[in-house]
Amino acid sequence: MNYPFDPKLKHHIIIGLLLAIWIFVFLYFTEPLDVDEFGDTEKLIYLPGYGIIGGISYLLFLPLQYKILPYKIKKWTIAKEIVFLLTYTIITLTFVRLYYLYVIMDGIPNPYTLGYMLKAILLPAAGTIIPIIIIARFAFGKYFEKQVEDQKIEIKGEGNFEGIRLHLNDLISIQSSDNYIEVLYLSGNELKKTLIRNKLSVIDETFEELIRTHRSYLVNPYHFQQWKTEKGKHFLILNHAIEIPISKTYLSSIKQRFNSTTTT
Repeated sequence: MNYPFDPKLKHHIIIGLLLAIWIFVFLYFTEPLDVDEFGDTEKLIYLPGYGIIGGISYLLFLPLQYKILPYKIKKWTIAKEIVFLLTYTIITLTFVRLYYLYVIMDGIPNPYTLGYMLKAILLPAAGTIIPIIIIARFAFGKYFEKQVEDQKIEIKGEGNFEGIRLHLNDLISIQSSDNYIEVLYLSGNELKKTLIRNKLSVIDETFEELIRTHRSYLVNPYHFQQWKTEKGKHFLILNHAIEIPISKTYLSSIKQRFNSTTTT
């Protein structure tokens, strides 16, 4: 099952910073780990370390989530979210334990055992912190989905005929076909075609982002790969090895738009 996910790094940096601040505030006022024995100065010296561990650990785990999120697929699932959160929690608790032993309790005998620390302190603390991470990640994910949805374009059909709604960068080309247009686009990694009742000239006037290469073709420059010239005829090579003819009428303007090498 898909789960809202925001791939923007800056939003995850915000989560990391808020996480560090929340951990410090939580420890300062709840006073676990013998924090009640610290003076105000000691609290300000030692407690930020726990917050830094939580925030830095989150940021260090960002490469993991991008590794299990293939860029071209752009799908995030509940299972992946659980794997990320569990791994983050285990590693962070490990660093917290080491910080407690070798910084807080350095040279002090009889530190808490790992079992007691987990049962009485760390797991209850994680129970208050992890929900905040879940809520923040979910909220940013929903916000990102809304932004993406707002960026979609709609190629309408004439009258009551059905159109198609898709992301501009998923659109590859549009070809005129009698009273219809044939829309070539990507759905995930799959190449698809849809026939819509409309005129190519109408689409050309509606979407300035597209380029006319021929009286029968519009292309999305986002997918441009290279030129091709064969027996005096010119073509654009788009992603997925799609060849689009260039008529003499549009050749000059196309060359001004693109700057690439020509293959023969």
